[in-house]
Amino acid sequence: MSVTVRVPAKVNVQLAVGAARPDGFHDLANVFLAVGLFDEVTVTPAAELRITCDGPDAAQVPLDGTNLAARAAVALAERYGRTPDVHIHIAKDIPVAGGMAGGSADGAGALLACDALWGTGASHVELLDICAELGSDVPFSLVGGAALGVGRGEKLTVLETGGTFHWVFAMAERGLSTPAVFREFDRLVADSDVPLPVASPELLDALAKGDPDALATTVSNDLQPAALSLFPALADTLAAGRAAGALTALVSGSGPTTAFLARDAEAAQQVARALSASGTCRAVRVTAGPVPGARVL
Repeated sequence: MSVTVRVPAKVNVQLAVGAARPDGFHDLANVFLAVGLFDEVTVTPAAELRITCDGPDAAQVPLDGTNLAARAAVALAERYGRTPDVHIHIAKDIPVAGGMAGGSADGAGALLACDALWGTGASHVELLDICAELGSDVPFSLVGGAALGVGRGEKLTVLETGGTFHWVFAMAERGLSTPAVFREFDRLVADSDVPLPVASPELLDALAKGDPDALATTVSNDLQPAALSLFPALADTLAAGRAAGALTALVSGSGPTTAFLARDAEAAQQVARALSASGTCRAVRVTAGPVPGARVL
């Protein structure tokens, strides 16, 4: 018997970042939107815990105990007094080290899949607690849709959305380390009075109304200057998407994937064609959101 879970990528339509806390983390106001790029995580009983992976950039995915999918299996097994003897296979489609929570998605997917395989009967609240222990973005990967994350981003409030938002994502030639981007953020704001992060009321209203034009005027990412500092060529990708008619362009999370909001599906295809021809990115994907979080297939 095996269990497969499909889990989506995310884009941050707002990522407000506070100053570094004494524990090294940052308080966030993080507005997540789940989008239709998916990893599939399959768990099968095995003699011991092991991980395999295929798909784009699979060679960059760690196959040891540092993988969030492995950590999720271990965490659930420990909570229910069993051994995590499963083969976890990850079919990757979410960009690796791309700022779209691909690793977090795999953690949430493995957690839900192991829960179903083992029949642990963990409540949704228990699963969210384990997700929060694993990482700041993991709870949203379980929930999906749209949500506001505060604290480290793990404390979620589900948000209503009034329609579908069309996105184009441009994949960069290499990845960016999330810790490195936060360190660069800290360096860039070292002499500044960093405000407390709060969600934009105008942005939340645009989401609720399903208004892409209003959303385009309110999206923001406080990590974008740090990502551009570490990867200056991303500015060329952002400029190419804007020139092609995107309503707005931003770095997705810690990057280096760049995100472009389009007015409709036809406009998204136009932006995608222009980005593909621009020579500023490795690959381009067109999708939409919101979509549901982790689901057993």
